[in-house]
Amino acid sequence: EGLNLCTSGSATSCEECLLIHPKCAWCSKEEFGSTKSITSRCDFLQNLIANDCDGAIENPSSTISVVKNIPLSSKGSGQTHLDVTQIMPQKVTLNLRPGDQTSFQVQVRQVEDYPVDLYYLMDLSLSMNDDLDNIRNLGTKLAEEMRKLTSNFRLGFGSFVDKNISPFSYTAPRYQNNPCIGYKLFPSCVPSFGFRHLLSLTDKVDRFNEEVQKQKVSRNRDAPEGGFDAILQAAVCKEKIGWRKEASHLLVFTTDDVPHIALDGKLGGLVQPHDGQCHLNEANEYSASSQLDYPSLALLGEKLAENNIHLIFAVTKSHYILYKNFTALIPGTTVEILHKDSKNIIELIVKAYNSIRSKVELTVWDSPEDIGLTFTATCQDGVSYPGLRKCGDLKIGDTVSFEVSVEARSCPAKDTSHTFTIKPAGFRDTLEVTVTYNCLCDCTGRAAPASGKCSGNGTYSCGLCQCQAGYLGARCECEEGASGDTHQAMCREAEGKPLCSGRGECSCNQCLCYESEFGNIYGPFCECDDFSCARYKGVLCSGHGECHCGECKCHPGYIGDNCNCSTETDSCVSSDGQMCSGRGTCVCGKCQCTEPGAFGETCEKCPTCPGVCSTKRDCIECKLFNSGRLADNQTCQKHCKDEIITTVDVLETDDPNAILCAYPVNNCVMKFTYLELASGKSNLTVLKEPACSSAPSAVTIVLAVIGSVVLIGIILLALWKLLVTIHDRREFDRFQSERSRARYEMASNPLYRKPISTHNVEFTFNKLNKSYNGTVD
Repeated sequence: EGLNLCTSGSATSCEECLLIHPKCAWCSKEEFGSTKSITSRCDFLQNLIANDCDGAIENPSSTISVVKNIPLSSKGSGQTHLDVTQIMPQKVTLNLRPGDQTSFQVQVRQVEDYPVDLYYLMDLSLSMNDDLDNIRNLGTKLAEEMRKLTSNFRLGFGSFVDKNISPFSYTAPRYQNNPCIGYKLFPSCVPSFGFRHLLSLTDKVDRFNEEVQKQKVSRNRDAPEGGFDAILQAAVCKEKIGWRKEASHLLVFTTDDVPHIALDGKLGGLVQPHDGQCHLNEANEYSASSQLDYPSLALLGEKLAENNIHLIFAVTKSHYILYKNFTALIPGTTVEILHKDSKNIIELIVKAYNSIRSKVELTVWDSPEDIGLTFTATCQDGVSYPGLRKCGDLKIGDTVSFEVSVEARSCPAKDTSHTFTIKPAGFRDTLEVTVTYNCLCDCTGRAAPASGKCSGNGTYSCGLCQCQAGYLGARCECEEGASGDTHQAMCREAEGKPLCSGRGECSCNQCLCYESEFGNIYGPFCECDDFSCARYKGVLCSGHGECHCGECKCHPGYIGDNCNCSTETDSCVSSDGQMCSGRGTCVCGKCQCTEPGAFGETCEKCPTCPGVCSTKRDCIECKLFNSGRLADNQTCQKHCKDEIITTVDVLETDDPNAILCAYPVNNCVMKFTYLELASGKSNLTVLKEPACSSAPSAVTIVLAVIGSVVLIGIILLALWKLLVTIHDRREFDRFQSERSRARYEMASNPLYRKPISTHNVEFTFNKLNKSYNGTVD
């Protein structure tokens, strides 16, 4: 259902048809379709068969061929490397039609007792001195543990510090031979170096111990180390390191600090990016340390994958998070926490090796841009995981499978082929996939130039004529000549418009309209059809008209652009005979209420309209009391058919949606409420008896007045008493305050004076030629 992608694509050749959709097919039959219109030769297969094209259909499909499929091995050691197979199949050829997805299965197995090459790469900066002491007998202990996992194990050793240039190392002349001069904690160490390969991979683990015991630490200036230089050289210098093709490659990188990365070399004037090549000299030292920048993470990942190397970061806890982030950028890499003295290194390596062997992850190399790949992993639990290309929690010997779906997105030049590789990360085994493209129709190869089917003026190919220059028509029967523009103009409705309105082909001054799955296309210029008219609720012309050349021709009784408007008014007449109850207008057979608050099919409901209570009163009187102006039974039933009347003793008025009405009855009042229901009916609640009130007696009124006066007097007296009490209390408080301020005793009476007076007289006299000053009391 829906749009036909094949016919709507307007394909003019078999090859164009194949590119539209993988389910589109082409009919190459000579006599196909109607002579008055153009039936699309590009359509779904079932449609072409239904149109009598069976036997002349071009519908190529994708194919797959397994070229090499050696069974998986179960054990690694004891066989030659050519005999060990961990991926199946090994070579596949695909012939793809664009858009047609093709799938094949890939199986991977981690074989038992697979050979292992382990290269131990150690940071020999000064902070690793205690670690160096702890690994002096590492070779023997590590070999013992690894031989529990494989009978074919080899071990190698290398070390690194950093580039021996400023500002990464101490380069002053006094530090040339001993960069630790003046450092009290460790006064003697060897000169700094970038990377030094010390021991090629060997099964003689005693040599590993000997090399380790010879090593001494060095000292660099900044905290980061040059470990990435060392990793790259250990990966690409395959001959000197001694990596075996038939072994699993492990590179253990131990450090207690962060690494320098690409562009850090600019600080030392190194602007040339790393070239990814081996630069070990005859002394097995990294000779380009002072010429090339540090390698990037992308280059590291590429070279490690090329050489099938599993990198194990053995780092201290403080730097675990940083190196963990590196593993997300470098496929096939793991990270483990190294103790500060490296005492757990053997446990760490065994754990990392088991982790590597417990997972399989597929990688793709050299995938063409016009090829789409999707993976579905089926792991040991038997569950398929779409979009996943790895499995974990595996045991040695387990087999996992992957479904690889391949799709070509386009058609390249003729005879083009592409090859890409699928390989598990860290494996030497690969699957080679060769892709060719199925973009040509068989009928194209049978094309007949100057064919009589084309009046000798064109090439007959796949059921169509490709006319030579100067000829037109389905059979190239019309000569264009100098009047070509005139011929074309006769197929245009107006100047500037497309030929045959873009919905047909111009053949000898006449338009041949295309066929459409939606309806008929017709007209001198294919300008008309019977499916492009206005719709109402998705229905063409509302189902009340016919579509003619883009315009709805309505049936009698309907008007409007889409014929959705009825001219009948019977449905708008209310029960009282009025049009829309006098509260609206009839539009397209439906009432549109204009009175505020009115609703209903005929605007008969209007709780807020004046006069509604009187209308409801008529129904109450005729239905309950058989009285009033609607007392006639038939009239009452007609006008009050939607009224539901209920009588009660006490009328509840707490419903906010209910309207309260009242009318007089014999000096009493009849009260009722009404509520409009969602069903369109009205719910009327009426008192059983009218509410009548009696006049109050004179005695009651007199007593009430007297009682009110007495009550008011008592209240006023109480209020006066309260005010007086408050005033008296304030005056008493003021008196008490003044009294407290007047406190005094006899000893401090201001009128009392002492009976003794004291006077001081100053004088001066000479005695024995000496002067004296004094006073007399």
